[in-house]
Amino acid sequence: MKKVPKRRFKGFLNAGDWEQRKLGEIFEYLQNNTLSRDSLNYKNPNVKNIHYGDILVKFDEILDGSNKDIPYINSEVDLSKFSKSLLRDGDIIFSDTAEDDTVGKAIELQNVNAPFILSGLHTIPCRPLIPFGKGYLGNFLNSDSYRLQLRPLVQGIKVSSISKSALKDTMIEYPKNLDEQEKIGSLFYYIAKMITLHQRKLEKLQATKKALLYELFPIENSRRPKLRFKGFTGDWEQRKLGELLEQPITDGPHETPELYDSGIPFISVDAIIDNKIDFTKMRGCISKEYDDICAKKYKPQINDVYLVKSGATIGKVAIVDTYDDFNIWSPLAAMRCGSITNPYFLYVLLQTKDLQTQVFNKASHGTQPNLSMRQLETFACKVPKIEEQILISRFFKRLNDSITLHQRKLEKLKNLKAAYLNEMFV
Repeated sequence: MKKVPKRRFKGFLNAGDWEQRKLGEIFEYLQNNTLSRDSLNYKNPNVKNIHYGDILVKFDEILDGSNKDIPYINSEVDLSKFSKSLLRDGDIIFSDTAEDDTVGKAIELQNVNAPFILSGLHTIPCRPLIPFGKGYLGNFLNSDSYRLQLRPLVQGIKVSSISKSALKDTMIEYPKNLDEQEKIGSLFYYIAKMITLHQRKLEKLQATKKALLYELFPIENSRRPKLRFKGFTGDWEQRKLGELLEQPITDGPHETPELYDSGIPFISVDAIIDNKIDFTKMRGCISKEYDDICAKKYKPQINDVYLVKSGATIGKVAIVDTYDDFNIWSPLAAMRCGSITNPYFLYVLLQTKDLQTQVFNKASHGTQPNLSMRQLETFACKVPKIEEQILISRFFKRLNDSITLHQRKLEKLKNLKAAYLNEMFV
């Protein structure tokens, strides 16, 4: 059987089979330390330390040694016995434990200059004994091709672990040509760079939105926002949430409906993600007959506003932006605006600190937090005239659209990376 990947760079299509060697044959193990977080800091420059938790949560496949998220070892710790285990470019570090299937995640170190770096608690550092192209190993060791080998080697139930001896027998597969390895590493470097770029843009937009939710709405006992559109003055009006609506707040059926693979989409709190409705997370589908029964109580319309009124994600909001048929379950509170309230303004208002604080303070906290619809209707709201509402709505709509755009670009890049990780390795 030929050992070649599904996808290969032009120029290497006829370069022959990939090499296959056991990790124990071409790597040597280095010494790690067992320092806890108490022995680490981010302020006093010293030798850096790679903690397994950071591998699992913070670091990508290729770790730049100058990364500011790598903590320092406290200066009073004696490191003399680790002098022969200082890490260098191309070294690999595995996390040997995790509480989920990320156990065995590996990183490849690059740009290791001063200060020095050591491998820390619950890690397995190792060094290749043969040359590899920059960035190749870090990506191969996190591909499906390699990680599928780890699954039968993992031990433990609540906490999973993998041993050095188990890793020794895993197979490392690679093209013989170093140029081909370098090209694979460069491709994933470019994708990672684009992911980081869009992630930063997204975080900046989200931070901007958070700041403007504070400045464009009155805070605490004030009736006027800190920042205002030109031409608007005077106090905002104090109203109850129920007074802003065309009809009383309602919800969907309280019984669990029979769900099917096709029919009318049926959503609950799981579908409210990033303050949007994600129909890929729907519970399932209900029949047209059952939807007709639900419609006697409530039938979704465009611009209806939803708030999660029970469960761990209480307070999350969304606005209906589709004319397609669907229906909702009872943990979602449905609000329909009247003539004095712009729906998108209400959608944004419910995300402010003032309203979210009321959600937390007024919810009953038993087995799970819960708000009644009648409680919601009594929430205190400060609202401007409809003209100012519309301007605020338009502003946040543009901002939210930009956030959504970057979220989609980020998702596409991550999916592309996942596809290439699956196709570019044997």
